[in-house]
Amino acid sequence: MDLSKSKSKFWFAVGKRLSAPRRERIAVNVSQLRRNIVGGETVVVPGKLLGAGEIDRKVTVAAYQFSETAVEKIKAASGKVMLIEELLDKDKVGKKLKMVI
Repeated sequence: MDLSKSKSKFWFAVGKRLSAPRRERIAVNVSQLRRNIVGGETVVVPGKLLGAGEIDRKVTVAAYQFSETAVEKIKAASGKVMLIEELLDKDKVGKKLKMVI
């Protein structure tokens, strides 16, 4: 998956974050999602989504990796989880998507 060659500015930015060295990869907690979303949104985490915190809003999350507790909490809030590749197949342009870092 080489998003850095994408024509979409959004997916290009996601690709740049994912191509960073491993020690600089993004790790986002569920609590950060709760603070940064309204509900009903689709967000992209260019790294790993961790399960610390609580979430009470329905959200679709695409990430590079997920912890088991993060998946459980998102699904318990009636949300959906998917890998970034799956979302890229559905939305090549990246409009109405939000990146949480």
